Amino acid sequence: MNIQTINIQNFRKLLQCRIDASEKTTIFVGANNSGKTSAMDALGKFLSDRKFTFNDITVSKRAYINKIGEKWVQEDCKEPEDLLEWDSLIPKMDIWLNVPCDEIYYVTDIIPTLKWHGGKLGVRLAFLPKDIAKFFADYREAHVAARRTEKAQKKTVVHLYPKNLCDFLERNLNSYFSIKTFILDPAQTDMDKPQQTPFEMECFQERPLKGIIKVHMIDAQRGFADPDNPDNDSSSKKQLSEQLRGYYDKHLDPEKVPSPEDLDILKATEDAKKVFDENLANKFQPAIKELEDLGYPGVDNPKLTIATKMTTGETLRHDAAVQYALSKEDETLKLPEKYNGLGYQNLISMVFGLMSYRDDWMREGKAGQTQQDNSRAIEPLHLVLVEEPEAHLHVQVQQVFIRKAYDVLTNHKRIKANKSFSTQLLISTHSSHIARESNFADLRYFKRLAEGVEDDIATSKVINLSDVFGKEDKTDKFVTRYLQTTHCDLFFADAAILVEGSAELMLLPHFIRNKYPRLYQRYISILGISGRHSHRLGPLIEKLCLPTLIIADLDSAQKEGHHKAVRPERGKGLISGNYTIYKWLIQKSNLDELLELPFKEKEIIRKTPYEFPIRVAYQTPVIVNYDEKDKEALSSTFEDCLVYTNYQTFKDLSLEDSGSLVKKINDEINTSNTFDEFVNGIYDTLRNGKSDQKAEFALDLIYAIDPDELTVPTYIDEGLNWLQSYLEPEV
Repeated sequence: MNIQTINIQNFRKLLQCRIDASEKTTIFVGANNSGKTSAMDALGKFLSDRKFTFNDITVSKRAYINKIGEKWVQEDCKEPEDLLEWDSLIPKMDIWLNVPCDEIYYVTDIIPTLKWHGGKLGVRLAFLPKDIAKFFADYREAHVAARRTEKAQKKTVVHLYPKNLCDFLERNLNSYFSIKTFILDPAQTDMDKPQQTPFEMECFQERPLKGIIKVHMIDAQRGFADPDNPDNDSSSKKQLSEQLRGYYDKHLDPEKVPSPEDLDILKATEDAKKVFDENLANKFQPAIKELEDLGYPGVDNPKLTIATKMTTGETLRHDAAVQYALSKEDETLKLPEKYNGLGYQNLISMVFGLMSYRDDWMREGKAGQTQQDNSRAIEPLHLVLVEEPEAHLHVQVQQVFIRKAYDVLTNHKRIKANKSFSTQLLISTHSSHIARESNFADLRYFKRLAEGVEDDIATSKVINLSDVFGKEDKTDKFVTRYLQTTHCDLFFADAAILVEGSAELMLLPHFIRNKYPRLYQRYISILGISGRHSHRLGPLIEKLCLPTLIIADLDSAQKEGHHKAVRPERGKGLISGNYTIYKWLIQKSNLDELLELPFKEKEIIRKTPYEFPIRVAYQTPVIVNYDEKDKEALSSTFEDCLVYTNYQTFKDLSLEDSGSLVKKINDEINTSNTFDEFVNGIYDTLRNGKSDQKAEFALDLIYAIDPDELTVPTYIDEGLNWLQSYLEPEV
């Protein structure tokens, strides 16, 4: 058995959000404020009895809730008879399970019909009013009393609680609302929109999933702190010793349901207690004798004695219960746990937490022998939620954790032997390193939607990336391999810039940092795609609906034959050899047409599944002041366009390194006799047959010139300004 799909509605910015869960590990990725934490909180609140707050209800629903309140306080309003008007307003979660035929006995309480014989099975958990009649009556009473008091005011008018129904619920939400469970129709599982709540199919059992799914959660805030920081409140900080003590109490404590192997430790504890009590009695005897000399206990008062209560669990109740050995040779060289690095504390805590959750689920040790746990059957499904495991962890440790986490959760002989036990791990992360180390088919991308796209407020949708990476064709393999060799920050960015050359990739961050300050403040993913590969990322870009700027080269070539690369010239019937330009985006190849193409026509609006723009930027004509005359220079790559744009800078350079490419360009400028000789010389110098020419040019340039002194080529400037404007928040 496993969870196939989770559908969340009306929870914070998740107005309607479908999450397809992987069989083993599912990774939530997305930019900041995209809803990943909201999804984790929704799972915790619906499945693990965490308390709801009023702010969990999607903000845009408040106006509708207040309209219900306005109707309820009318004199002629009748007591509501059902919950229909609340169905579209309250947080809901649909859980769709895949249940094999031989595990039907686990789900007898949620089977929709006797004709169901295994397969998909769904329930809706809805946060609805417990008793609508009492809710209605109490609100009317409170509202009427407040308005009556307001009318009695003579001078200062104070608006008293409750001002409206939202105000009333903000204080009393959990008093009037609770989770109700409804059985869904499996025939409607593949519908675009979730089915209406079947109020007639409410479960008789209050929380039927409790016996099916065991839920554990590791929160993002794990409370580790610097031991020398005076602002730290140690009472609120979580320590590993507390986790060890909890594990000990539940699974190892010999005083709980003692077994034969526990007798030795219990006997040793009892002997130690006896010796300690005798020692205390001797030490306190003078003090007690002095007390007796003062008249106590007298005749009828009880006599004062000293005795200890010693339990094995008490040995873990101190700061130094867990220590780190600093030397293999000297066992005395140890430090308490709080003096270890935060990263290691976090890693040890999370891994130990996973082991503890696993053993708790399996009723390991004493937990399986206590009457309370032994009376319940082990749930067939273990759902573990981990928020932001990357906190304080350096890259390598993050990657080790994501590789091993699922193995830790399933490293138990009973889990391995029984196929009915399933474990599913859900992780939310901001780490590109964790994303890169994961199976990309397990990624679920949280996409932010602007106001007006889905609702009056900004909302989020979840995009399943499994079909982008799962077709196993050459393009999908390329994208997977490419992302696995880079930082996968594409999944966490506000926008993307695809750069087809190594020189552009080196210099673009300098341009953005020094000349586009507002863009520099955004989360931009700059991806270097050498050669003709930008279009291969097209399916992924369009799946993510990510605003994208592609900086491409015209790559002028002859139209006939094998499209040999040539210097760009007008009126020669030349074409662009760049696949991104002539095939993917602009879909025009004629060089003369491309040179005259208006700026607006270089932007393509994609509308599936959500509207977003892709813009291509390629070389445009540059006016060079050559011998006091303005001349048009055409370029087909970034390098020659940068030279033409910064003609005077390159001309005035004073360089000693005769072997550098920048020096050769400087020489070409100063030795050319005509403009044609100059442009031909630049073209030939930048294409001398070396495969690493672009990288060599950028490195020589950074060495010779401060990038801040360079003028950005017009086509790149247009593209970066467009992206900067697009990402500007509307005022």
